[in-house]
Amino acid sequence: MPTAKVDDINIYYEIHGDGEPLLLIMGYGSNSGHWFVIRDRLAAEHRIILFDNRGTGRSDKPDIPYTSEMMTGDIVGLLDAIGIGATNVFGVSMGGMIAQEFALSYPERLKRLILGCTFCGGPRAIGFTPEATAFLFDPQRAKLSNEEKAYSTVPWLWNQDFIDKNPQAVKRYVATTTGYPTPPHAYICQANFMLNFNSFDRLPQIKAPTLVICGAEDRLIPPENSKILACRIPDCELVILENAAHGFISDSAEESSKIVLKFLAKAN
Repeated sequence: MPTAKVDDINIYYEIHGDGEPLLLIMGYGSNSGHWFVIRDRLAAEHRIILFDNRGTGRSDKPDIPYTSEMMTGDIVGLLDAIGIGATNVFGVSMGGMIAQEFALSYPERLKRLILGCTFCGGPRAIGFTPEATAFLFDPQRAKLSNEEKAYSTVPWLWNQDFIDKNPQAVKRYVATTTGYPTPPHAYICQANFMLNFNSFDRLPQIKAPTLVICGAEDRLIPPENSKILACRIPDCELVILENAAHGFISDSAEESSKIVLKFLAKAN
């Protein structure tokens, strides 16, 4: 089980494939295993680095405030430990927020940036709907079993048509989630990171070529947020996938992987 010692915690990571590096950053409460649908498609052309954010999976889960400096510091420490200087970065949801902060704080370590189903935070972002807020931050969810939490998340990730046609994907998601469950305190730590995050005024400082991508049917982070990001980042492409939801890396894996790989193949 590969882990890297980064400051005072252990970070779990995996490497798949060969070629130019691509670091994948997963979202709120999720672990590196949740890249399962798209991982091998990307690894066919790139050296994929997966890792568990602090608080999730097989990484350590300290019960302390998680700051932007801390989350991006974990990434730099991991890259240093495995001998990677600059890399491409693909972050989804909360992982896209971490990716923004990485792009702003460590521009010399970034080649190309991909922001999936994410937002800039702060008052300029299109916030969660009341229903999404209740789902994400309801303290009563802590009383559910790990399996109940996982199944209750599925309708927020994918549209019903995909769920009906892909029962194995649902089972794989639940198994991945419950195999290494995120403890309640880590959800709170990551939630506070998101609630305190605000990159709006700093987005024009991102110099790396950037792809912003999301699903048109995202019920968690409204697609309008991707339009805000694309308008604020200077060298940016925007793709909104029809019939895709928050979990577009699964319900539109083939289409989204082709778009990502095409973007990464462009000469800087």
